[in-house]
Amino acid sequence: MTTPAPVLEVRDLSVSFGDVPAVRGVSYTVRPGEVLGIVGESGSGKSVTSAAIMGLLPPSARVTGSVRLKGRELIGAPEKTLTALRGKTISMVFQDPLSALTPVFRVGDQIAEAVRVHQKLTKEQAMVRAVELLDLVGIPHAGERALAFPHEFSGGMRQRAVIAMAIANDPDVIICDEPTTALDVTIQAQVLEVLKTAQRETGAAVVLITHDLGVVAGVADRVLVMYAGRPVEVGDVDDVYYRMRMPYTAGLLNSIPRLDDGGRRPLVPIEGSPPSAAALPSGCPFEPRCPMAVAECAPAEPELVEVGPGHEAACIRWAEVGSTPPGRHAARPRDTPAEGRAAREVVLQVDGLVKEYPLMRGAVFKRRVGTVHAVAGISFDIREGETLGLVGESGCGKTTTLMEILELVRPQDGRIVVLGRDTARLGAGDRMAIRRDMQVVFQDPMAALDPRMTVHDILAEPLRTHGRGDTGARVLRLLRLVGLEAAHAARYPQDFSGGQRQRIGIARALALEPKLVVLDEPVSALDVSIQAGVLNLLETLKARLGLSYLFVAHDLAVVRHIADRVAVMYLGRIAEIGRVESVYDAPMHPYTQALLSAIPLPDPRRERARRRILLEGDLPSPADPPSGCRFRTRCPKFRTLTDAERGRCAESEPDVRQHGHDHGVACHYAEKLDVV
Repeated sequence: MTTPAPVLEVRDLSVSFGDVPAVRGVSYTVRPGEVLGIVGESGSGKSVTSAAIMGLLPPSARVTGSVRLKGRELIGAPEKTLTALRGKTISMVFQDPLSALTPVFRVGDQIAEAVRVHQKLTKEQAMVRAVELLDLVGIPHAGERALAFPHEFSGGMRQRAVIAMAIANDPDVIICDEPTTALDVTIQAQVLEVLKTAQRETGAAVVLITHDLGVVAGVADRVLVMYAGRPVEVGDVDDVYYRMRMPYTAGLLNSIPRLDDGGRRPLVPIEGSPPSAAALPSGCPFEPRCPMAVAECAPAEPELVEVGPGHEAACIRWAEVGSTPPGRHAARPRDTPAEGRAAREVVLQVDGLVKEYPLMRGAVFKRRVGTVHAVAGISFDIREGETLGLVGESGCGKTTTLMEILELVRPQDGRIVVLGRDTARLGAGDRMAIRRDMQVVFQDPMAALDPRMTVHDILAEPLRTHGRGDTGARVLRLLRLVGLEAAHAARYPQDFSGGQRQRIGIARALALEPKLVVLDEPVSALDVSIQAGVLNLLETLKARLGLSYLFVAHDLAVVRHIADRVAVMYLGRIAEIGRVESVYDAPMHPYTQALLSAIPLPDPRRERARRRILLEGDLPSPADPPSGCRFRTRCPKFRTLTDAERGRCAESEPDVRQHGHDHGVACHYAEKLDVV
């Protein structure tokens, strides 16, 4: 059987902006029907490479090398030629679908326009094709939805519409630039399934750019790992994951919290930060961060060399990088066994919490037309030295719950008790005292830190507010506690990397020696290598200072790594709650089972063999939740029930009931299922 000729050939592609080299000598080929995954940290040059291939870089960029699409050279080609090829022979799915769609035109019209640019069709024929494409990518009621505007679509539906536009003209190459980054795991699973469908329908080659090594493990045939603007390892997906020959690749894989890791294994972060493109080291750019670095690494940058059939790596010590990456630790049991939970003090208790918002209409004469049921009666508690992970899709009520707790006021309904004090009975002095003992770390550290204040002033501010003396010595101790240097105190937030800024946010939260720390998506915006260091820090601080955490996140793999207990929310209610081991190893609610099955594993063989539970549709509106069980409209189990059982689900909303020790489930027909 003859191997088909490459449809896309990239040779020695380099991109520079002035004197700054963003991409340095990238080469790869993609054949029809093949999926190439390109991975690496932020700033490694992944997206700039794809933009150079598409001819979408600004005029100030200097591009050299060769990009041949079906034998035709694209570098230096006139704009008219590139316009004729974009969308027909090669297309792109962008990271942010909302910015890729024009907000003032209907979705169907935009897809029809993409068809008519390259095909001689009437408006009516193009619209029919647009509806067919929306139906192909799984948009329900495609004919009606084609008449909607982009803002009327959810994030997942917008991404599917962009994929429909990308495959409208049966392209030979589809470049996907972080197509699932901002999506919930359930929507991510749907989008990945749509991409597979699109590839089957068009037979196109796919270049998938992502930072998620789990996604790559499940869909890619070959992998290219980038660092400091150039490839450092290239090979078949099994070779790169199981027989990696570059310490950087090993570091990325060791930094990932794994859903299938039953013990609390300390992550192995890659120390330091990627080098600036404007100040690259003279030798191997990874040498300052490499655990295997030797003197010979510093003089010259290593070239990609063949380390196996179809497998290349840029490391002079590639033969010593085994299948077990350097620095691997053994798993250890959790520090807070559930058996001793009842004896520990309750630091946070939430009983029957309800939060509703009026839905108003009218610009001058406003009138109430409905109610948004953001939180609809949830209950949980957190004990001393314990971490509770609060998880669920966007719109499930996680952040509303967090804000209700942080406001320390009487809730609309229900009860919140913080450190033994009911928030409904707090005076101004009591509220000030509780704020000292309960601190928060926000998702975006740059937005949470005042850019006009030095790090010293940021950390000293809460100390001064609460009348603590000796702020200078305390600030230095806080910096050392979170792994920063004393010299960092004189700098400003913008002088630090994302991981360092998050460490400053954590230091500020710990300034007053709190008992409870609320963490709102503290690692979601970080690269996996930086994320690992922050997670390890949180674990260390919890053990050293006896902290309790309320950890709000959408990444269930991160929650498994750090949490002792987990509460899964759906549409304002708790679907399942209990010990991490119970919920992850034997999930009983169909929603939890779907969430866990949707999380990719950085293990190609296991990922390809796993069972996927795909949820249909998007999260219902909290302004109009379904009757009875709120999950029944998307529940895969509901479709297998008898008419009588369905009637019970439609009429009666299930409460959380205990199924074994510390494992509660809100489902009439709860049943264990192994999905990991």
